[in-house]
Amino acid sequence: MSGSYADPFAFCNESGNPSIDEVAAVDPSRRSLLRATFALGLGATPILQLLAGDVLAAPQLGTSQARAVGAPPLSFGRISSSSADAIRVPQGYTAVPFFRWGDPVGVSSQPAGEPAWKPDASNSAADQALQAGMHHDGMHYFSLAGATDAAPRGLLAVNHEYVDDGLLHLGGLTNWSAAKVAKAQAAVGVSVIEVALVKNGWEVIRPSRYARRVTATTPVRIGGPARGAALLKTAADPSAEVVLGTAANCAHGHTPWGTYLTCEENWSGLFSQPNELTAHERRYGLSERGGGYRWADFDTRFNASLNPNEPNRFGWVVEIDPFDPTAMPVKRTALGRFKHESATLSVGGDNRVAFYMGDDERFEYVYKFVCRDKWNPNNRSANRDLLDNGTLYVARFNKGGRGEWLPLVFGRGPLTPANGFANQAEVLVKTRQASDLLGATCMDRPEWTAVHPKTREVYCTLTNNTDRGLPHRPKADAANPRVNNRYGQIIRWREQGQDPTATQFAWDIFILAGDGDTAVANRTGNIKGNLFAAPDGIWFDAQSRLWIQTDVSTNVLNRDEYGIFGNNQMLVADVVTGECKRFLTGPAGCEITGITSTPDGRHLFINIQHPGETPGERSDPEKPQAVSAWPDGQQGGRPRSTTIVIRKDDGGIVGT
Repeated sequence: MSGSYADPFAFCNESGNPSIDEVAAVDPSRRSLLRATFALGLGATPILQLLAGDVLAAPQLGTSQARAVGAPPLSFGRISSSSADAIRVPQGYTAVPFFRWGDPVGVSSQPAGEPAWKPDASNSAADQALQAGMHHDGMHYFSLAGATDAAPRGLLAVNHEYVDDGLLHLGGLTNWSAAKVAKAQAAVGVSVIEVALVKNGWEVIRPSRYARRVTATTPVRIGGPARGAALLKTAADPSAEVVLGTAANCAHGHTPWGTYLTCEENWSGLFSQPNELTAHERRYGLSERGGGYRWADFDTRFNASLNPNEPNRFGWVVEIDPFDPTAMPVKRTALGRFKHESATLSVGGDNRVAFYMGDDERFEYVYKFVCRDKWNPNNRSANRDLLDNGTLYVARFNKGGRGEWLPLVFGRGPLTPANGFANQAEVLVKTRQASDLLGATCMDRPEWTAVHPKTREVYCTLTNNTDRGLPHRPKADAANPRVNNRYGQIIRWREQGQDPTATQFAWDIFILAGDGDTAVANRTGNIKGNLFAAPDGIWFDAQSRLWIQTDVSTNVLNRDEYGIFGNNQMLVADVVTGECKRFLTGPAGCEITGITSTPDGRHLFINIQHPGETPGERSDPEKPQAVSAWPDGQQGGRPRSTTIVIRKDDGGIVGT
């Protein structure tokens, strides 16, 4: 294995990613116009209109066609930024918490309401395995048969990304034990709950035959090209067919055949590697002590020196059937292994299916997976293993607003045994290294993706990257135009022929986030309307409104330069005009994430993650409410990540 794998920046520097000056060099007369475009706004796709030429059809989102592809006007009342320890929504809306960390999920073998939440953190690991996990993140709503708009009933699949040991255990990390490790492993993964709108509002149905928890110890089948691969074999699983657990479940996706996709993101922090790191381990962010979880102290699976292939069994997209709690989840290895953020669906006119994904670290890549076979809408079982066969691509954002999808296929180009790849399984286990060799574009932390329901344009949040432009790091380029990128941007592209299986696309930058400080070039941004930073979650509703959620880290939230934004927030954007309007502000120390709705758009679910988080992401067990007491108040014991439901008081569609 080449030692160069440990340094992706060498590939970024050689990949030919253009700076704004290089883009303008195609025609020097465009330089001043391009600079003005970046400074004043990209909301009406000027880069595509200027540069796509006749090679690719650029999006035509002019005023005359705005209502055809756009959304109804953003007519809700504007709200201010806030530092209050509360949820705030516009007048005429109500937001209600209804599924908190520690709430029982309603497994059918349990009495309704059991095991109950104990606010002093004295619940056992066995309790936690039947309760909502910590740090709710991505989620999706699935309607149940017989549900109507008047009486909605469905299933919510909810991710639980990570744990705060200071809140989870009595005494936090003190007196660390196997029991505390077991409880932490039970607090991650996924919850599936049955929910319904009843007379007094939404409630979780308990018990329910659908309810289940998938945790870090749940058996998960390996599917796709890496099933049985040498790099996934362990002493406990010499056939490389079943992994224990899923963890670090961040963003998500869903399939048209009604399954849930949960994405493993910061899984490397679960592992410790006390010996010298290999180049492969360094490329994926393993470290001596891991991310502070200390699971390896009592579970040797997470000691990479004792089980060197166990880390290779994490970092995948996991498919879960929410309608069958007996069905084993499946790690779909054909979609690649990295730090997954989202797996967003786009269906072509011929029922070919693609999924868009980001790898959420600085200078990582944007991916697309295209299924080999067509989705069969008339036979659900025929789609059971559709995600095991297809082509994984990585994106290169070229000069002139053009881009291409580079296939990650063994034997093509440099993906050969000479460069450390024995077969397709190794290409997928080492997706990052393969993408390095292909010269993909290093991005500013690609996170969630969203597909416009009418145009099939794809939007991707690039949260931030303050390392951009540092010595020995990639310089600014057209897709990532700012050095020391504090505030992030949202990039978008349109596939050639509006075909999600195409290998060419046109792109531009929809929004450069910023605080409006025109004296500092990398802080100005181009936002029309309410300012924000660190775009993270994004989602299109059925009316083509783009919802944007922010994740300004608690490590920087209180610095003067970030103070203008207040607590993290959710906004709505009109993708035609570029207008952004603040819709919600969250409690202190939280991240706004996870978003889905009922099919009629009248009930919106979002997640409030880690309210009360402190810098360092580990709370003081003696002062659990030092930052936030939300949602239970001062008597609640500790802040709790929570799913909330938002309704318009007049019963209308949320966002209008």
